[in-house]
Amino acid sequence: MKKLKAISLAAILGLSISSVPALAAPKPTLAQIEAAKKVEAEKKKAADAQAKKLAEANQNLRTLTAKANAATALYRKAQEELAVATAMANAAAKHAEETAASVADAHKTIGRLAANAYILGGNMSDIAPLLSSNGPQDLIDQISTLGTLGAQNSVALERFKIAEAAAIKAKKVADDAKAAQVVATAKVADAKKIADDAKEEQAKEVAKLQKVQDELMRQLNSARKVRTTLEQQRQLALLEENQANTAAQTGGQKSVWSDLGFKGRATSRTTQAQRDKAVAFAKAQVLARKPYVWGSEGPDTFDCSGLVYAAYRSAGLGWPNWDRLNSALYSTYTMHVSLKELVPGDLLFYSYKGTVSTIHHITIYAGDGMMWEANSKGRGLLYSNIYSIKGMMPFGGRV
Repeated sequence: MKKLKAISLAAILGLSISSVPALAAPKPTLAQIEAAKKVEAEKKKAADAQAKKLAEANQNLRTLTAKANAATALYRKAQEELAVATAMANAAAKHAEETAASVADAHKTIGRLAANAYILGGNMSDIAPLLSSNGPQDLIDQISTLGTLGAQNSVALERFKIAEAAAIKAKKVADDAKAAQVVATAKVADAKKIADDAKEEQAKEVAKLQKVQDELMRQLNSARKVRTTLEQQRQLALLEENQANTAAQTGGQKSVWSDLGFKGRATSRTTQAQRDKAVAFAKAQVLARKPYVWGSEGPDTFDCSGLVYAAYRSAGLGWPNWDRLNSALYSTYTMHVSLKELVPGDLLFYSYKGTVSTIHHITIYAGDGMMWEANSKGRGLLYSNIYSIKGMMPFGGRV
């Protein structure tokens, strides 16, 4: 069994050197970070300028909206006034028609009276019917009645003439008011359309400016992410570099430190299927002989915690359940299991003093006492024995 393991390890480490990719840049430099800051500042300046334009456009839109609302109110008022003027004109027209009918009736009555008067003022043959009355008193009564009717209808005729003239005048006033209101309503409608069109055009302009602003903010956030990522990568790389250098100069490190009762998460966030995917990813990077670069998390180069981060990211973990941390933080970010309970995909931690704060290295357990790791700049990515590095912590971390 040991012989088979040795042969397998030799086969892995004996891969063709021609498959090694070109070395990537080292951990982010201060110059790279400053360049990223400059890009971020330029994006922010552009976003701020666009935000100012957008604010002005929105203010203009609010002004035009107020004008459009005012024009709409005037239009509605003009419509209401037009309805009133139309009703007045219709009422005056109806009154004039009724008055005209009454006057026509009066004309007929007066015509009959005139005919009777003519009869009374004519020759004896014309008034013969009157002489056939039942005596003088009957004749007097008829003449008196005709006189009374003539007087009453004369008054009625005058009243109807006055009413007719008033109705005609009222209808003309109402018609004039209606005509003026029709013109006014049309003008207000035109003003409303102009206001509405201006508001619509401004809304389109605001939408265009908002789209530009959204894109600039996306670019700004992207630039900010690049800058913060570079800063974080540099800080993590410097910390692990310092820890590794200290570990290399510290003597008396144990193979496995005693258990001091450190605690991690209460639960695991992965399935064994996900852990197997992480192991497969780490194995593929080692077999590809990808180089070690402090602060790198792939895809072409890795440091120890960068390999762990990339492996589980490939297994489907993402923010907020998974993030780029350093070795020490991963030890508190995972569920602790004893070394006897290790399964492929668990993480192993190495410290030069047996404390979490001095953890300087992290690996992925492969099974059978072996691990996948990004070891160092000199040794690269390896498949190695879990005890090949001194100072192993007495627990594994299950993601």
